[in-house]
Amino acid sequence: MFTLDQARSFIAVAEELHFGRAAARLNMTQPPLSRQIQKLEKTLGVELLERDNRRVALTAAGRAFLVESRKLVVAADRAPLLARRIAAGRSGVLRIGFTAASGFSLLGPLLSEIEQVLPDVDVNLQELVTGEQLHALQDGDLDLGLARPPFDTDVFESQLLLAEDLLVAAPADHPLTALKRPVTSADLKDLPLIMHSPTKARYFYDHVVRLVEVEHRNVVHTVSQILTMVALVAAGRGLAFVPESARLLGIPGVAYLRLSSSSTDSVELHALWDRHSRNPALHHLLELLRTQLH
Repeated sequence: MFTLDQARSFIAVAEELHFGRAAARLNMTQPPLSRQIQKLEKTLGVELLERDNRRVALTAAGRAFLVESRKLVVAADRAPLLARRIAAGRSGVLRIGFTAASGFSLLGPLLSEIEQVLPDVDVNLQELVTGEQLHALQDGDLDLGLARPPFDTDVFESQLLLAEDLLVAAPADHPLTALKRPVTSADLKDLPLIMHSPTKARYFYDHVVRLVEVEHRNVVHTVSQILTMVALVAAGRGLAFVPESARLLGIPGVAYLRLSSSSTDSVELHALWDRHSRNPALHHLLELLRTQLH
């Protein structure tokens, strides 16, 4: 196998087409440079240069080898720097899972911060409900999740990123919009409801049934995504319970009403990661999040 020194020697001769100039460029004398090229050609089993007393020229094999040699030398020169950047968390890959709701609230600003502070880190995004994120984090398929409680604090570390109010989404012309007070459970009696899936959107489902006396005979649709819920509300299909960030969707024909039984900032979104993760880029991002939130 040829060496990097031989590849560098060949590149110098190929670019200068003169052994004397190439030797001076490499800070060496001409005889050892000639021996390097001879050893290289012997190792490869092909002639790379045509040379006589008057000229040096590349063979067809030499032209092809020059292209690949340049790539090899550039990669070899970059490798130590890349390794140091990855070890410092400045390069590498971050695999981030997010819920649909976090996609229109926190995800955009977070990606902008990552791009600004860690420009050489590649971000791989996966839209997953919380349960799917927890499994992916445990299996090592994600580095960071943007998800809802509950989660096992013995397995995961977390950072609260956002706390917001739970609102009632109603068609803009619904009679409830005329109330001069927050909506109560009594106001919702016998009205069609669009509810969260108790399996795929467990956090919101559990949260709502703790706050509101839901009559399941009034549930006309069960879905897992906030965007779908708000779209159904706009279509006049019923009322839904959504986080305040749903306003950012900008879907026309929807009014957002306060819920009397909901406390302020009751809907939480957390950053989650495996306690044993060793991804340097993740730990650099976590330092950034802690700095911003304190």
